[in-house]
Amino acid sequence: MTKKPWVKVRAHSFILRSMKKVLVTGGAGYIGSHTVIELLNHGYIPVIVDDFSNSDKRVLKGLEEILGFAPSLYRCDCTDKAVLKKVFEAEMPDAVIHFAAFKAVGESTEQPVRYYRNNIDSLLCVLELMQEFNVCELVFSSSCTVYGQPETLPVHEKCEQKPATSPYGYTKQVCERILTDATTANPTLRCALLRYFNPIGAHPSGLIGELPYGVPNNLVPYITQTAAGIREKLIIHGNDYATPDGTCIRDYIHVCDLANAHVKALEWLDTKVSACEAFNLGQGMGNSVKEVVDTFVRVNATPVKVEIGPRRAGDVEQVWADASKASSLLQWKTERSLAESLKDAWKWQKQLSIG
Repeated sequence: MTKKPWVKVRAHSFILRSMKKVLVTGGAGYIGSHTVIELLNHGYIPVIVDDFSNSDKRVLKGLEEILGFAPSLYRCDCTDKAVLKKVFEAEMPDAVIHFAAFKAVGESTEQPVRYYRNNIDSLLCVLELMQEFNVCELVFSSSCTVYGQPETLPVHEKCEQKPATSPYGYTKQVCERILTDATTANPTLRCALLRYFNPIGAHPSGLIGELPYGVPNNLVPYITQTAAGIREKLIIHGNDYATPDGTCIRDYIHVCDLANAHVKALEWLDTKVSACEAFNLGQGMGNSVKEVVDTFVRVNATPVKVEIGPRRAGDVEQVWADASKASSLLQWKTERSLAESLKDAWKWQKQLSIG
């Protein structure tokens, strides 16, 4: 008999059913998997939904080692509403954290239609099923790319949004507008729009971390793969930007700090009757590409071969967060430094190399 794609793979049998259940779409991905751990640490029951189109099944083994059991998992494409409905019927979640989206800026400029189809359709399917099953709380995985190239820094949530510099960024702008309109039409719907800056690092155990398919699109996994000898060299895309060292500046945040923010957002939504609020999640300071490479080399005592290349389409010159709103309303702040993030990322890469 052919296994149906929505069939639950494994579940932890003794978790109390009275605890709040959270559907985590894209829960086997980089940020999703770390959030699953934080949810369990704070008394929630996470249910992973993932089609593994942009994640790796090795993450499941790492999660099981960290947690001591395998969390509930459904293999499901979130753009397939009929299949996703079966998950809602089986689990009857209390809330949703929606990660299921393609996320590479450069790739989105090469495959815009694929990005529009997946990122927008998946959210629409989730929203329709939330309404059908009377699920009122949604934490949405957004991005600082909604700001485009901001005119003032640091960026706060009320900044005027410039035209997105990539199809990926535009999908996040569209999805945020969809959620704003949906909450206006349905006052019982409560949404937290979490605008990530640049997640890096890995779980301190070294058992899960960022695991990109093929050539990494993000800086830190490219650094770690180059240091491990998987890549011949790291190409820095442009050193002629109007920044102190000529390389792009970003606000880098440890993935475990980011995961914790999703728990804080759920707790905040519990206190609201109606809400649709955006929150910046970042360190509140920027580091250049060159600074990140130099810090990695220093804290890990590991060389990285670097070459300067041309600018990359869709890249914003510099951006970092004003995260004071998240601090004030969500009672959230970052706890881990850039150096800690890069140490954890290297620990994860070395574990991969050994495995």
